[in-house]
Formats: sequence, structure tokens, C-alpha cells
Amino acid sequence: MPLITEPHLEAPDDFYEALIDAHKDLDAAESHALNARLVLLLANHIGSLDVLKEALAAARARSVAPASN
Repeated sequence: MPLITEPHLEAPDDFYEALIDAHKDLDAAESHALNARLVLLLANHIGSLDVLKEALAAARARSVAPASN
């Protein structure tokens, strides 16, 4: 199964709101820990190492892309 990169999320605005709410009242360390646990839970749900490696590469490529003017 290849990585799905097209919009596929059911109710993305609702998910974003829930994600922000999950971080409410957390300090930076707690917020980072929540993100780490969430990544590991979702990675476990996906299960495929190949898909996870593809997702890591895609996320890193976007995070190190040069800034546009």
C-alpha cells in the first residue's frame, strides 16, 4: 500500500480543532511528548515500515524545503 498524499482526512477542520484542544494547557515538553505518543500510535496503526519510511521522507522533504519569497 503506497502512502496516500492527496487529501483523505475525514473532517479535517474538526481533526485540527481536536488536535489543538489536546495540546491545551500543556507546556512545551508535555506538548512534544503528546506529539511523540500520537506519532507512535498512528505508526502502529499504519503498520507498514515501507509506508512509514515514505511518510518520514515526505515530511522531511517538506520541512527542509527552501523558503519561497
